[in-house]
Amino acid sequence: MWRPKKKEQEKTIDRFQALSSGQTVQTLFDRLEHSNDFKRYKVGASGWVISYVSTMCDDKIINNALLPVLKKNEVQSLEDMKEKLLVDNIRVTEDTKKIEENVMAGHIIVQEKSADQKVLCIPASNNEGRKVSIPEVEFSVVGPKEAFVESIDTNMSLMRKRLPISQLTLRELKMGSITQTRVGVVYIDGIADEDNIQTVLQRLKNIDYDQIIDSSFISQMISDNSTSPFPQLLDTERPDRVVEVLVEGKIAIVVDGSPHVLTCPTTIVEFFSASDDYFLPWHLATAFRLIRLFAVFFSVLSTPLYVAILTYHHEMIPEELMSTIVASRADIPFPPILEVIILELTIELLREAGARLPTKIGQTIGIVGGIVIGTAAVDAGLTSNVLLIIVALAALASFTTPVYQIGNTIRLIRFPFLIGAQMWGLVGVAMVMMFYIGHLIKLTSIGRPFFAPLYPLRFLDLRDAFIRLPFSKQTDRPLQNRPEAPRRFNKKHVSERRDIDE
Repeated sequence: MWRPKKKEQEKTIDRFQALSSGQTVQTLFDRLEHSNDFKRYKVGASGWVISYVSTMCDDKIINNALLPVLKKNEVQSLEDMKEKLLVDNIRVTEDTKKIEENVMAGHIIVQEKSADQKVLCIPASNNEGRKVSIPEVEFSVVGPKEAFVESIDTNMSLMRKRLPISQLTLRELKMGSITQTRVGVVYIDGIADEDNIQTVLQRLKNIDYDQIIDSSFISQMISDNSTSPFPQLLDTERPDRVVEVLVEGKIAIVVDGSPHVLTCPTTIVEFFSASDDYFLPWHLATAFRLIRLFAVFFSVLSTPLYVAILTYHHEMIPEELMSTIVASRADIPFPPILEVIILELTIELLREAGARLPTKIGQTIGIVGGIVIGTAAVDAGLTSNVLLIIVALAALASFTTPVYQIGNTIRLIRFPFLIGAQMWGLVGVAMVMMFYIGHLIKLTSIGRPFFAPLYPLRFLDLRDAFIRLPFSKQTDRPLQNRPEAPRRFNKKHVSERRDIDE
């Protein structure tokens, strides 16, 4: 495969930078004229020159607001036009870089003469995009049904609608040397820790990359440990969840063009908390959360334990169950590890096929493929029906995770457990478990412990970790976030009981 030499790469970079620097308005427009959607023409007897990118501008502003004023010859200067146009945020500038940013953002550029460096920038973006819809990844039975979209302005509106306070702060940056993507850091001033805010801002400013397309790019670039399979920033598409963590003292990262928002610092237990947990009574939410945690452990450990016990620890199998397992494996030509790997890879293939195909076809592939392949594998003697049940239950249990990111992690970490079970039995499973626990203890999220509240142990934060106590018990914000205002409300008011007559 052909690869450019280092000197050729440097020449290409220098040429690109040269095109972007040291240019005038005239050279900028000359370069833009190579694109068919760039329009530039004179209007009126005085020869006003307007320039714009037609695919980015709203025709109504051009035809109804700008052209009538220019054709009447009622304006004598750019400042005069700025006063007479009924459009907000009009600016007069001579900065070529600002002019380039504005024209590519959907602004109309007006000049008195075609060679003038001083121009008038009129906002005229068409703002086309997807409308607010229901969540597709984090669907909930109860609670709000709104999800983020690709517009950073719309996403901020969804958050401000739920947090109508002046303390909600947005710090915006431009990221990506080519894409110039708008990235916002959102927090509540007076609650979020200043060290956390500065850490996030500094890491974002240190990113040097040519394109930022989605929030997942930033998640990979500012994570404390980019080699870890565990996500260190929570990715969500629900405005209500973002507002909830902002009130707790966390920070949100919003990216223009991405329907997902990142929140940090985060902990491992947050990835097993669903939005429904806060819309249901606390005892039901606690029960469902414990079921999800059990399902995760079952999904990760069930097949490794099957391999370890059948390979090294036959004495652990009850006599009543031994005959069933022996009968199911009587005609199987493969050892347990190979049998498990065949089924696990089959499940992964079905998952990928179902995820990449259109919705209706994907559902059909998942159901029909699972039934047909599973039945055929047992009839052909390639696998036992006992293992088929275990693998199917493990796959089903992995789908209970409410956050898609941690679901992918669970799919991956099963395979090291299988290798450990094959090599050393239950001792191997324990060794892999100790390795992952040690890794989680060392892991951090923007410098805060990722394994909290288990390590370091924080009893107050356990009230909303593996269990969820009533809201009346959630008097303090999580210590993990180092909030400047740790108290949510005064618990004395909760204990006061008033009669109806009072």
